[in-house]
Amino acid sequence: MPAARGRPRSFDRGWALQRLLDVFWSKGFEGAQIGDLTAAIGVAPPSFYAAFGSKEAAFREAVDLYIATVGAAPMQALEDAPTARAGLRAMLEGSIDVALSNRSGGCLLILGVVSSLPASDNPRAHLLRARRKTLALIRDRLERARDTGDLPPEADPARLAAFYHGIMQAISFQARDGASREALQALIEPALAALRAA
Repeated sequence: MPAARGRPRSFDRGWALQRLLDVFWSKGFEGAQIGDLTAAIGVAPPSFYAAFGSKEAAFREAVDLYIATVGAAPMQALEDAPTARAGLRAMLEGSIDVALSNRSGGCLLILGVVSSLPASDNPRAHLLRARRKTLALIRDRLERARDTGDLPPEADPARLAAFYHGIMQAISFQARDGASREALQALIEPALAALRAA
C-alpha cells in the first residue's frame, strides 16, 4: 500500500498515537514541532506523514484518543453517581486527577491550542467542539437531576453546567500553573455550594 511506504515494518500506530498525545498534551498544538513528534515515535518525517497525514490530522486523532480514554473518566463519574451532587464532586475530582496526570499539568481540551494564529483555527475548532460536548453532558445530567427531583424545579441546568464547566477549566489552568492537589481540591466544596444556592 502506498500510504505505508517509509514506515518501519513493526510500526505500531496505536502506540505511536499515544506517544503523540503525550507530546501534544505537554507542548500544545503550536508548541509541538514535527521534530518533537517524529522523535517521540522514532520515525523520520516521511514516515510520520505516511502514517498520520499532517500535524493537524495527528493532533485531531490525539484529541479524540484523549477524549475516549483519559478525558472520559470525569464524565463517566458524573454519569454513574447516584445524585447530581455526588456526580459533580466525582467529576471535579476526576478533573483534578486528569490535570495532574501529565507532567505539564492541565487538560488537553482546554490548553491544547492557546494562540490565535490562522494555522491553529482548525485545531482550535476541534477542541471547541469537544468542550461543547462536555458542557452538554453536564447540562443533560443536571436536567435529569431536576426532572427526577434531585435538584429543585427552579434550578437552571444550563447556568449550572456553564459554572461547573468553568470550574473544570479553572482546575486545568491552575494545574498548569503548578497548583498542588490540595489547592485544587480546595475548589470543590465552594463550587458545590452553588447547588445549594440554586
